[in-house]
Amino acid sequence: MRRYKVAIIEPSMIIAEGLCKILLSSAEADVVGIYPTLRDFAERRAVKDVEVVIVGSQAVRAGESVRGSVAELSGATIVLLATTVVDEEVLRQADGVINIYDNEATLLRKLRAAVEQGETNPYSDSHDLSERERDVLILVAKGMANKEIADRLNISIHTVMSHRKNITHKTGIKSVAGLTVYALLNNLLDQNDVTL
Repeated sequence: MRRYKVAIIEPSMIIAEGLCKILLSSAEADVVGIYPTLRDFAERRAVKDVEVVIVGSQAVRAGESVRGSVAELSGATIVLLATTVVDEEVLRQADGVINIYDNEATLLRKLRAAVEQGETNPYSDSHDLSERERDVLILVAKGMANKEIADRLNISIHTVMSHRKNITHKTGIKSVAGLTVYALLNNLLDQNDVTL
């Protein structure tokens, strides 16, 4: 049986250590690290060593993109550990969800299902934007409406909306302001191109 390299991001050490103990007692997971926040994880981990990231719901702030916070996570399976009521936007970022009240067998079953979901998910091979999605993102960040983007790129408005949906799914970012920041941080856009 394959053993997954798992990182746990959970601010509660009691929860994180308990989860770690359950995972280590199984033949399915090696825990490569426990981190209290996404920022700590981004700063202190070796991405190549992580296949599955379990993120506690308390570690994700409202409006925060898990994959966007750690760009190198595009190939990793993201599993949300629901310790509280979870915002639907955060749930959509995960390949799977485990609950704090799940027993060991249920937790491991859900973990396997999340990994399988991640392997069959069309977005899992690459959360990188396609060339056309980058074009649409740049024009969105420049403040253009869907119709203007369609006219500029010679595509239908429905295609623009489809690209925007894919961009939102891949980045986990819905707002134009958030997408603009994403474009700036990923050098898709120069700061001088953005109208304030």
